Amino acid sequence: MNEEINTQNRNLLQVKNLKMHFPIYKPGIRHRISGYIRAVDGINFFVRPGETLGLVGESGCGKTTTGRCIMRIYQPTAGEVLYQNGGGQPVDLTQVQGRDLDPYRRQIRMIFQDPYGSLNPRMNVRDIIGEPLFNNKITNGKELEDRVADLLRRVGLRPEYMHRYPHAFSGGERQRIGIARALTLSPKLVIADEPVSALDVSVRAQVLNLLLDLQEEYNLTYIFVAHDLSVVRYICDRVTVMYVGKIAEVAGTEALYTHPLHPYTEALMMAVPIPDPRLRRTKRILLEGEVADPSNPPSGCYFHPRCRYAEEQCVVEHPELREVEPDRYVACHFAEKLALRGVESS
Repeated sequence: MNEEINTQNRNLLQVKNLKMHFPIYKPGIRHRISGYIRAVDGINFFVRPGETLGLVGESGCGKTTTGRCIMRIYQPTAGEVLYQNGGGQPVDLTQVQGRDLDPYRRQIRMIFQDPYGSLNPRMNVRDIIGEPLFNNKITNGKELEDRVADLLRRVGLRPEYMHRYPHAFSGGERQRIGIARALTLSPKLVIADEPVSALDVSVRAQVLNLLLDLQEEYNLTYIFVAHDLSVVRYICDRVTVMYVGKIAEVAGTEALYTHPLHPYTEALMMAVPIPDPRLRRTKRILLEGEVADPSNPPSGCYFHPRCRYAEEQCVVEHPELREVEPDRYVACHFAEKLALRGVESS
Protein backbone atom coordinates (compact mmCIF):
# COMPACT_ATOMS: atom_id res chain seq x y z
CA MET A 1 0.00 0.00 0.00
CA ASN A 2 1.52 3.30 -1.09
CA GLU A 3 2.03 6.38 1.10
CA GLU A 4 -0.86 8.33 -0.47
CA ILE A 5 -3.38 5.61 0.43
CA ASN A 6 -2.03 5.38 3.97
CA THR A 7 -2.48 9.16 4.33
CA GLN A 8 -6.05 8.97 3.04
CA ASN A 9 -6.89 6.26 5.56
CA ARG A 10 -5.70 8.48 8.43
CA ASN A 11 -8.01 11.31 7.39
CA LEU A 12 -11.75 11.35 7.90
CA LEU A 13 -12.20 13.52 4.79
CA GLN A 14 -9.91 14.51 1.95
CA VAL A 15 -10.84 17.01 -0.76
CA LYS A 16 -8.89 16.82 -4.02
CA ASN A 17 -8.99 19.42 -6.80
CA LEU A 18 -12.60 20.30 -5.96
CA LYS A 19 -14.31 22.66 -8.39
CA MET A 20 -17.79 24.18 -8.42
CA HIS A 21 -18.47 26.38 -11.44
CA PHE A 22 -21.91 27.94 -11.85
CA PRO A 23 -22.95 28.73 -15.46
CA ILE A 24 -23.82 32.26 -16.55
CA TYR A 25 -26.61 32.28 -19.14
CA LYS A 26 -27.09 34.84 -21.91
CA PRO A 27 -30.47 36.58 -22.02
CA GLY A 28 -32.91 35.00 -24.44
CA ILE A 29 -35.02 31.92 -24.91
CA ARG A 30 -32.11 29.62 -25.77
CA HIS A 31 -30.31 30.14 -22.44
CA ARG A 32 -26.85 29.83 -23.94
CA ILE A 33 -23.94 29.76 -21.52
CA SER A 34 -21.67 32.80 -21.74
CA GLY A 35 -19.27 31.93 -18.94
CA TYR A 36 -18.89 30.46 -15.48
CA ILE A 37 -18.63 31.74 -11.92
CA ARG A 38 -15.71 29.83 -10.37
CA ALA A 39 -17.06 29.69 -6.84
CA VAL A 40 -14.63 26.89 -5.93
CA ASP A 41 -11.69 26.53 -8.27
CA GLY A 42 -9.53 23.49 -7.57
CA ILE A 43 -8.94 23.24 -3.81
CA ASN A 44 -7.19 20.56 -1.75
CA PHE A 45 -7.39 19.96 1.99
CA PHE A 46 -8.00 17.19 4.52
CA VAL A 47 -9.76 16.81 7.86
CA ARG A 48 -8.44 14.55 10.61
CA PRO A 49 -10.79 12.65 12.95
CA GLY A 50 -11.76 14.64 16.04
CA GLU A 51 -10.37 18.02 14.94
CA THR A 52 -12.01 21.31 14.05
CA LEU A 53 -10.89 22.71 10.70
CA GLY A 54 -11.76 26.34 10.04
CA LEU A 55 -12.63 27.70 6.59
CA VAL A 56 -12.14 31.47 6.56
CA GLY A 57 -12.06 34.30 4.04
CA GLU A 58 -14.02 37.28 2.76
CA SER A 59 -17.64 36.95 1.67
CA GLY A 60 -17.90 35.21 -1.69
CA CYS A 61 -14.62 33.31 -1.39
CA GLY A 62 -16.33 29.90 -1.66
CA LYS A 63 -16.47 28.75 1.96
CA THR A 64 -20.17 27.87 2.06
CA THR A 65 -20.09 26.42 -1.44
CA THR A 66 -17.30 24.08 -0.35
CA GLY A 67 -19.41 22.83 2.56
CA ARG A 68 -22.41 22.29 0.32
CA CYS A 69 -20.32 20.34 -2.17
CA ILE A 70 -19.12 18.05 0.62
CA MET A 71 -22.75 17.59 1.73
CA ARG A 72 -23.67 16.98 -1.92
CA ILE A 73 -26.28 19.72 -1.83
CA TYR A 74 -24.37 20.73 -4.96
CA GLN A 75 -22.97 18.29 -7.50
CA PRO A 76 -19.34 19.44 -7.92
CA THR A 77 -18.11 20.31 -11.38
CA ALA A 78 -14.91 18.30 -10.85
CA GLY A 79 -12.70 16.83 -8.16
CA GLU A 80 -12.98 14.25 -5.41
CA VAL A 81 -14.42 14.25 -1.90
CA LEU A 82 -12.93 11.16 -0.26
CA TYR A 83 -14.74 10.10 2.93
CA GLN A 84 -13.40 7.38 5.22
CA ASN A 85 -16.44 5.62 6.65
CA GLY A 86 -14.83 3.01 8.84
CA GLY A 87 -12.60 0.67 6.88
CA GLY A 88 -11.02 -0.10 3.55
CA GLN A 89 -10.69 2.46 0.81
CA PRO A 90 -12.29 5.91 1.22
CA VAL A 91 -15.46 6.58 -0.77
CA ASP A 92 -15.56 9.39 -3.34
CA LEU A 93 -18.84 11.14 -2.50
CA THR A 94 -18.90 12.95 -5.85
CA GLN A 95 -19.51 9.62 -7.57
CA VAL A 96 -22.34 8.47 -5.27
CA GLN A 97 -25.82 9.24 -6.57
CA GLY A 98 -29.47 9.09 -5.48
CA ARG A 99 -30.46 6.92 -2.55
CA ASP A 100 -26.91 5.57 -2.28
CA LEU A 101 -26.02 8.91 -0.64
CA ASP A 102 -28.36 8.31 2.31
CA PRO A 103 -25.86 6.44 4.55
CA TYR A 104 -23.29 9.20 4.10
CA ARG A 105 -25.79 12.00 4.73
CA ARG A 106 -26.51 10.34 8.07
CA GLN A 107 -22.80 10.53 8.93
CA ILE A 108 -22.20 14.05 7.59
CA ARG A 109 -24.61 16.70 8.85
CA MET A 110 -24.83 20.48 8.56
CA ILE A 111 -25.63 23.39 10.86
CA PHE A 112 -26.92 26.26 8.73
CA GLN A 113 -26.04 29.91 9.14
CA ASP A 114 -29.53 31.41 9.45
CA PRO A 115 -31.42 30.08 12.50
CA TYR A 116 -34.57 31.80 11.21
CA GLY A 117 -34.61 30.50 7.65
CA SER A 118 -33.33 26.97 8.31
CA LEU A 119 -36.30 25.84 10.47
CA ASN A 120 -39.69 25.08 8.93
CA PRO A 121 -42.16 27.50 10.58
CA ARG A 122 -45.02 24.99 10.09
CA MET A 123 -43.32 22.24 12.08
CA ASN A 124 -42.95 22.13 15.83
CA VAL A 125 -39.62 21.33 17.48
CA ARG A 126 -40.52 17.67 17.96
CA ASP A 127 -41.06 17.22 14.23
CA ILE A 128 -38.04 19.31 13.23
CA ILE A 129 -35.59 17.34 15.37
CA GLY A 130 -37.35 14.00 14.99
CA GLU A 131 -37.81 14.15 11.21
CA PRO A 132 -34.42 12.50 10.42
CA LEU A 133 -35.26 9.66 12.82
CA PHE A 134 -38.69 9.14 11.26
CA ASN A 135 -37.52 9.39 7.65
CA ASN A 136 -34.68 6.92 8.23
CA LYS A 137 -37.10 4.54 10.01
CA ILE A 138 -34.98 4.52 13.16
CA THR A 139 -37.75 5.19 15.65
CA ASN A 140 -41.16 6.83 16.06
CA GLY A 141 -43.88 7.43 18.63
CA LYS A 142 -42.92 7.63 22.29
CA GLU A 143 -39.35 6.53 21.66
CA LEU A 144 -38.91 9.36 19.18
CA GLU A 145 -40.19 11.89 21.72
CA ASP A 146 -37.78 10.54 24.33
CA ARG A 147 -34.91 10.92 21.89
CA VAL A 148 -35.93 14.49 21.05
CA ALA A 149 -36.26 15.34 24.75
CA ASP A 150 -32.76 14.02 25.42
CA LEU A 151 -31.29 16.06 22.56
CA LEU A 152 -33.02 19.21 23.79
CA ARG A 153 -31.51 18.72 27.24
CA ARG A 154 -28.05 18.26 25.73
CA VAL A 155 -28.25 21.56 23.83
CA GLY A 156 -29.53 23.45 26.87
CA LEU A 157 -33.29 23.59 26.15
CA ARG A 158 -36.21 22.23 28.18
CA PRO A 159 -37.90 19.06 26.84
CA GLU A 160 -41.39 20.58 27.15
CA TYR A 161 -40.38 23.05 24.43
CA MET A 162 -40.72 20.32 21.80
CA HIS A 163 -44.37 21.19 21.14
CA ARG A 164 -43.63 24.85 20.38
CA TYR A 165 -43.02 26.31 16.93
CA PRO A 166 -39.87 28.20 15.79
CA HIS A 167 -41.46 31.65 16.10
CA ALA A 168 -41.60 31.19 19.88
CA PHE A 169 -37.81 31.07 20.22
CA SER A 170 -34.98 33.58 20.15
CA GLY A 171 -32.16 33.39 17.60
CA GLY A 172 -29.83 31.61 20.02
CA GLU A 173 -32.50 29.08 20.95
CA ARG A 174 -33.28 28.43 17.30
CA GLN A 175 -29.62 27.75 16.60
CA ARG A 176 -29.59 25.28 19.48
CA ILE A 177 -32.54 23.53 17.83
CA GLY A 178 -30.54 23.43 14.58
CA ILE A 179 -27.59 21.91 16.43
CA ALA A 180 -29.86 19.27 18.00
CA ARG A 181 -31.23 18.40 14.55
CA ALA A 182 -27.69 17.98 13.20
CA LEU A 183 -26.87 15.53 16.03
CA THR A 184 -30.01 13.42 15.67
CA LEU A 185 -28.40 10.64 13.63
CA SER A 186 -25.10 10.54 15.60
CA PRO A 187 -22.90 11.90 12.78
CA LYS A 188 -19.13 11.69 12.50
CA LEU A 189 -18.63 14.99 10.67
CA VAL A 190 -20.57 18.23 11.19
CA ILE A 191 -20.23 21.17 8.80
CA ALA A 192 -21.03 24.33 10.76
CA ASP A 193 -21.76 27.12 8.29
CA GLU A 194 -21.20 30.35 10.25
CA PRO A 195 -23.30 29.04 13.15
CA VAL A 196 -22.90 32.14 15.34
CA SER A 197 -22.69 34.99 12.81
CA ALA A 198 -26.44 35.72 13.00
CA LEU A 199 -26.49 35.70 16.81
CA ASP A 200 -26.06 38.48 19.36
CA VAL A 201 -22.57 38.78 20.77
CA SER A 202 -23.93 37.95 24.22
CA VAL A 203 -24.98 34.43 23.17
CA ARG A 204 -22.15 33.58 20.76
CA ALA A 205 -19.85 32.33 23.51
CA GLN A 206 -22.63 30.10 24.87
CA VAL A 207 -23.18 28.44 21.49
CA LEU A 208 -19.44 28.05 20.87
CA ASN A 209 -18.92 26.41 24.26
CA LEU A 210 -21.89 24.16 23.54
CA LEU A 211 -20.27 23.04 20.27
CA LEU A 212 -17.01 22.28 22.08
CA ASP A 213 -18.81 20.29 24.77
CA LEU A 214 -20.77 18.30 22.19
CA GLN A 215 -17.60 17.60 20.21
CA GLU A 216 -16.01 16.02 23.27
CA GLU A 217 -19.17 14.13 24.24
CA TYR A 218 -19.96 12.73 20.78
CA ASN A 219 -16.36 12.55 19.41
CA LEU A 220 -17.34 14.86 16.54
CA THR A 221 -15.23 16.31 13.76
CA TYR A 222 -16.09 19.86 12.64
CA ILE A 223 -15.59 21.89 9.51
CA PHE A 224 -16.21 25.38 10.87
CA VAL A 225 -17.04 28.00 8.23
CA ALA A 226 -16.66 31.57 9.50
CA HIS A 227 -15.50 35.09 8.72
CA ASP A 228 -15.08 36.16 12.37
CA LEU A 229 -11.39 35.46 12.96
CA SER A 230 -11.66 35.80 16.74
CA VAL A 231 -14.22 33.00 16.82
CA VAL A 232 -12.06 30.83 14.57
CA ARG A 233 -9.07 31.25 16.85
CA TYR A 234 -11.13 30.17 19.84
CA ILE A 235 -12.64 27.00 18.40
CA CYS A 236 -10.42 25.68 15.56
CA ASP A 237 -7.36 23.41 15.62
CA ARG A 238 -6.28 24.22 12.05
CA VAL A 239 -7.37 26.95 9.63
CA THR A 240 -7.78 26.99 5.85
CA VAL A 241 -7.72 30.48 4.31
CA MET A 242 -9.65 30.88 1.04
CA TYR A 243 -9.56 33.66 -1.55
CA VAL A 244 -11.76 33.73 -4.69
CA GLY A 245 -12.36 29.98 -4.75
CA LYS A 246 -8.77 28.97 -4.03
CA ILE A 247 -6.81 28.13 -0.90
CA ALA A 248 -4.17 30.65 0.11
CA GLU A 249 -2.84 29.00 3.27
CA VAL A 250 -3.41 26.08 5.65
CA ALA A 251 -1.81 25.97 9.09
CA GLY A 252 -2.32 25.26 12.75
CA THR A 253 -4.35 28.01 14.38
CA GLU A 254 -1.69 29.57 16.60
CA ALA A 255 0.99 29.34 13.89
CA LEU A 256 -1.31 31.07 11.41
CA TYR A 257 -2.27 33.87 13.78
CA THR A 258 1.23 34.59 15.06
CA HIS A 259 3.26 33.95 11.89
CA PRO A 260 1.25 34.06 8.62
CA LEU A 261 3.02 33.09 5.41
CA HIS A 262 0.62 34.48 2.80
CA PRO A 263 0.10 38.25 2.29
CA TYR A 264 -3.67 37.80 2.26
CA THR A 265 -3.53 36.04 5.63
CA GLU A 266 -1.42 38.89 7.00
CA ALA A 267 -4.08 41.38 5.90
CA LEU A 268 -6.81 39.30 7.55
CA MET A 269 -4.86 39.27 10.81
CA MET A 270 -5.07 43.05 10.90
CA ALA A 271 -8.83 42.67 11.39
CA VAL A 272 -8.46 40.55 14.54
CA PRO A 273 -9.10 42.74 17.61
CA ILE A 274 -6.45 42.71 20.33
CA PRO A 275 -8.21 42.30 23.72
CA ASP A 276 -5.74 44.50 25.59
CA PRO A 277 -6.22 48.30 25.69
CA ARG A 278 -2.52 48.80 26.42
CA LEU A 279 -1.51 47.32 23.07
CA ARG A 280 -1.91 49.28 19.84
CA ARG A 281 -1.15 48.31 16.29
CA THR A 282 1.76 50.26 14.88
CA LYS A 283 0.46 50.24 11.32
CA ARG A 284 -2.58 48.61 9.78
CA ILE A 285 -2.41 46.88 6.42
CA LEU A 286 -5.37 48.00 4.34
CA LEU A 287 -6.20 46.01 1.23
CA GLU A 288 -6.69 48.21 -1.80
CA GLY A 289 -9.04 47.41 -4.65
CA GLU A 290 -11.90 44.96 -4.79
CA VAL A 291 -12.10 41.20 -4.45
CA ALA A 292 -11.42 39.59 -7.83
CA ASP A 293 -14.42 38.66 -9.98
CA PRO A 294 -14.81 34.84 -9.83
CA SER A 295 -16.30 34.86 -13.33
CA ASN A 296 -13.21 36.63 -14.72
CA PRO A 297 -10.30 36.15 -12.31
CA PRO A 298 -6.93 37.81 -12.99
CA SER A 299 -3.99 35.94 -14.46
CA GLY A 300 -1.37 34.36 -12.23
CA CYS A 301 -2.06 34.67 -8.53
CA TYR A 302 -5.64 35.81 -7.99
CA PHE A 303 -4.49 38.03 -5.12
CA HIS A 304 -1.72 39.87 -6.99
CA PRO A 305 -3.78 43.03 -7.89
CA ARG A 306 -4.20 43.73 -4.15
CA CYS A 307 -0.86 42.39 -2.90
CA ARG A 308 1.76 44.87 -1.68
CA TYR A 309 4.53 42.30 -2.29
CA ALA A 310 3.54 41.28 -5.85
CA GLU A 311 6.24 40.85 -8.49
CA GLU A 312 6.18 40.00 -12.18
CA GLN A 313 6.10 36.27 -11.48
CA CYS A 314 2.86 36.71 -9.52
CA VAL A 315 1.18 38.28 -12.56
CA VAL A 316 2.00 35.51 -15.03
CA GLU A 317 2.36 32.33 -12.94
CA HIS A 318 -0.26 30.82 -10.66
CA PRO A 319 1.26 29.63 -7.33
CA GLU A 320 0.50 26.04 -6.38
CA LEU A 321 -0.42 25.11 -2.83
CA ARG A 322 2.74 23.53 -1.40
CA GLU A 323 4.01 22.29 1.94
CA VAL A 324 6.69 24.68 3.20
CA GLU A 325 6.84 23.37 6.77
CA PRO A 326 5.51 20.17 8.37
CA ASP A 327 1.70 20.31 8.19
CA ARG A 328 1.80 23.85 6.78
CA TYR A 329 0.76 24.75 3.24
CA VAL A 330 0.81 28.03 1.34
CA ALA A 331 0.14 29.23 -2.23
CA CYS A 332 2.68 32.05 -2.58
CA HIS A 333 5.83 32.21 -4.70
CA PHE A 334 7.77 34.14 -2.04
CA ALA A 335 6.43 32.67 1.22
CA GLU A 336 9.91 31.81 2.51
CA LYS A 337 11.27 35.30 1.80
CA LEU A 338 8.52 37.46 3.28
CA ALA A 339 8.54 38.57 6.92
CA LEU A 340 4.82 38.97 7.59
CA ARG A 341 3.15 40.21 10.75
CA GLY A 342 0.69 38.24 12.83
CA VAL A 343 -1.76 39.39 15.49
CA GLU A 344 0.72 39.62 18.36
CA SER A 345 3.43 41.34 16.30
CA SER A 346 1.14 44.01 14.81
